[in-house]
Amino acid sequence: MTLSSLLPNLLLLALALVMLGLGLSLRVEDFRRLVHHPRAVGLALLLQMILLPAVCWGLIVAFGLPPVFAIGLMLLAASPGGVSANLFSHLFGGNVALNISLTAVNTVLSIVTLPLIANWAVQAFSSGAAAVPLQGGKVAEVIAIVLVPVALGMFIAARRAGFAARMERPFKAFSAFVLAAFALIAIGREWQALMASAASLGGVVLAFNLISLLSGYYLSRAAGLAPPLATAISYEIGIHNSTLAIYIALNVLKDFQMALPAAVYSVSMYLVATAFGLLVLRRRKPAPAH
Repeated sequence: MTLSSLLPNLLLLALALVMLGLGLSLRVEDFRRLVHHPRAVGLALLLQMILLPAVCWGLIVAFGLPPVFAIGLMLLAASPGGVSANLFSHLFGGNVALNISLTAVNTVLSIVTLPLIANWAVQAFSSGAAAVPLQGGKVAEVIAIVLVPVALGMFIAARRAGFAARMERPFKAFSAFVLAAFALIAIGREWQALMASAASLGGVVLAFNLISLLSGYYLSRAAGLAPPLATAISYEIGIHNSTLAIYIALNVLKDFQMALPAAVYSVSMYLVATAFGLLVLRRRKPAPAH
């Protein structure tokens, strides 16, 4: 049995564990907390659900991406915030409670929005032979891999709070490992295709990451939100769950090349997010994240 044949099942198991770890860090109170910041929540969801896919489409057209990479980048844009958003928000003075709450809501909403955007991207950019739109069974698969582990993690956290607290750090480390491992596998598997398109793919991924972070922060500030809230929104929409995008590309749409934008993004986003924090957010004194 080869690595290629085992990879889909390994990725399924790994992503389920990542989503379980996310569930362990969430509480019902995270959803209730959103009522305290209605304007911040509304803006964050508007950026995540409408602006980012629109920006992504504009970049695809501007850079002239091949259809397979265009679909992969749209998958990334449609993916909810990643668990690393909380860490970066904490490091650079963001409202971490808002990050946690937005991650919870975005993860649930992505059950609907991600298949819709994926279907649209396949139909818009594919000739029909390169990929198959998400059918009912595949949509159910996405729902199961997102919702079921998160719900299980939240159930465990509600019943065994001490255990959930002890496991939160190991699961975060595991999530980072999974992200790096599958990014490297995807890049290694399609190294020649990546090198052939390195200039266009690297540039568009970098541009997407920067626009996501910058628009999240400066549009939030323009809307009158305090710096901690703007920082939280910036990282929430600027750091995506690329593991989920890679999973859908490999397991659902069955195309390694579609996973490459998310794989490249998962490698570069840590550098970009850190540089963004140092160059943009260091200009102000971090305010208490309340």
